[in-house]
Amino acid sequence: MRTVDAYAATSATDPLVKTTIERRDVGANDVLIEIAYAGICHSDIHTVRGEWGDIAYPQVVGHEIVGVVAEVGSDVANHAVGDRVGVGCMVNSCRECENCLAGEENYCLKGNVGTYAAVDRDGTVTQGGYSTHVVVDADFVLRVPESIPYEAAAPLLCAGITTYSPLHHWKAGPGVKVAVVGMGGLGHMAVKIAAAMGAEVTVLSQTTSKQDDSLRFGASAHHATKDEATFETLANSFDLIVNTVSAVIDLDAYLGLLRRNGTLVSVGAPPQPLPVQVFSLFAARRSFAGSGIGGIRETQEMLDFCAEHGIAPEIELIDADQINEAYERVLSSDVRYRFVIDAATI
Repeated sequence: MRTVDAYAATSATDPLVKTTIERRDVGANDVLIEIAYAGICHSDIHTVRGEWGDIAYPQVVGHEIVGVVAEVGSDVANHAVGDRVGVGCMVNSCRECENCLAGEENYCLKGNVGTYAAVDRDGTVTQGGYSTHVVVDADFVLRVPESIPYEAAAPLLCAGITTYSPLHHWKAGPGVKVAVVGMGGLGHMAVKIAAAMGAEVTVLSQTTSKQDDSLRFGASAHHATKDEATFETLANSFDLIVNTVSAVIDLDAYLGLLRRNGTLVSVGAPPQPLPVQVFSLFAARRSFAGSGIGGIRETQEMLDFCAEHGIAPEIELIDADQINEAYERVLSSDVRYRFVIDAATI
């Protein structure tokens, strides 16, 4: 075991504090990564505050990780010391079920192993990327293309793949009208990716305060959802709606914006249930769906797509001692659009 510096939550209510944690020795198929940057995701906040269920403390979160390979195990052939790599929301799976064998480890029938707050196959609790180093099975380490700005690459490992996967699955592209609900960390990536795929993109945000950004990122229109007329004006308009917000919304109102056979897919995850009237689905054979990250193969595809199209998240780089302040700013929507921790300050 090796001891590394980290920032951890010690309870659901106390601020994160600097501490040390242990990382396992590098096994035959492991990669030791010296972390360069770690993104802050709303999921981190939900987790440490116990909003998605009880967790064991102390807990280090962070599942948007980029860094440099510092050591590889004897059986590792696809990564080498010095490589620029990333780790997303999972670090293991059963590798045997039909979903894993199909390359969709994120939907492992036995449950994938999350990068933090999960029990790994060896019985240990996983600790995330708010730290200086991490040891990860080589099969769950991604190659980060050199053309993606290093400090901006980390959020792609969650926000990027979380939005790319449903857009890819529901075939966003030329002739497809896509609406993105919310213009935060996830939403701004959904806009950039959908536009790069060739779709016609509309942003649905509470106000028009981010309209200029929406248009700059590739959207053709931006509408305020606080204006009730929006739901009348845009009725029956979209083939696909990607809901990125982590709060309860009026699903029936948004379902009314779908064309026949349209789909509303949620990727934001509020702690409360999202009620829906079945008649909202009957009206035009509409669908309500969910989507969770992507498999390793699709995540690498997303990274390569972003490199090809010059896509990177909009970030605010912070030092580690600003994490608690950043959490409060995330909750008040005071970030455009993703906080990234400089791991050198840990």
